Amino acid sequence: MTQGLTRYEIRDQVAIVTIDHPPMNALDVATKEDIGEIFMELDDRRGEIRAVILHGAGDKAFAAGADIKAFLELNPDTAKRRLSRSHQTYSIVEHFVWPVIAAIHGYCLGGGLELALCCDIRCAEETAKLGFPEVSLSVFPGNGGTKRALYSIPLGKLKELIYTGDMIDATEALNMGLVEKVVPPGKAMDAALELAAKIMKRGPLAVAAAKRVLNRTRDLSLEQGLELESDLWANLASSEDMKEGARAFLEKRKPEYKCK
Repeated sequence: MTQGLTRYEIRDQVAIVTIDHPPMNALDVATKEDIGEIFMELDDRRGEIRAVILHGAGDKAFAAGADIKAFLELNPDTAKRRLSRSHQTYSIVEHFVWPVIAAIHGYCLGGGLELALCCDIRCAEETAKLGFPEVSLSVFPGNGGTKRALYSIPLGKLKELIYTGDMIDATEALNMGLVEKVVPPGKAMDAALELAAKIMKRGPLAVAAAKRVLNRTRDLSLEQGLELESDLWANLASSEDMKEGARAFLEKRKPEYKCK
């Protein structure tokens, strides 16, 4: 399936979304809108999938930030509108019903790193380069990076990344918590597919509910988070899948989940 500068295919219940804006997969307005539209279409097809993998086409980049030429046309009003639309797109990715895995190779910079941070899990090739270089253009991350990165790394490390604009390699990103897995060159997609296959063996309703809880409780008080957690956990008790999981465990067999 092709849709402008982004495309997807569904393979064994995994939706593979590809940013295809050569050579660096720059996230201009059109590309980001395509990403949002594709994730909304995948939401309509949620029954056909259990996980999503997001990656960049070509051998140069996952996504290397914004279209810099567009900066010359901006004023405060147009910039605010553009960022608001971008926030909407990134939120669609972040809150997609099933887990979204970023398969990162090459450059993952600026808005590209901010997009990767919307994914649930990030697998990066050891040759990948990550960072927030925006200060070199006299701006700073404006697509949610100043907030979402704090879910993964300490404030001081984020300040260092943003203030210097330095790029880091995948191993350093792993050590600070910015990515979850580092793999050899050319293996990010294999690692993402392997992880997706493992997730899909688990109860799909439980995975989706866990994602909702984890995304929402990070900004709630402990009491609010526990209330949300207990509500969604209790709701699973009415599902056939929960009973199937328990029966399969007791009968020492693999469960057959039906997402019901």
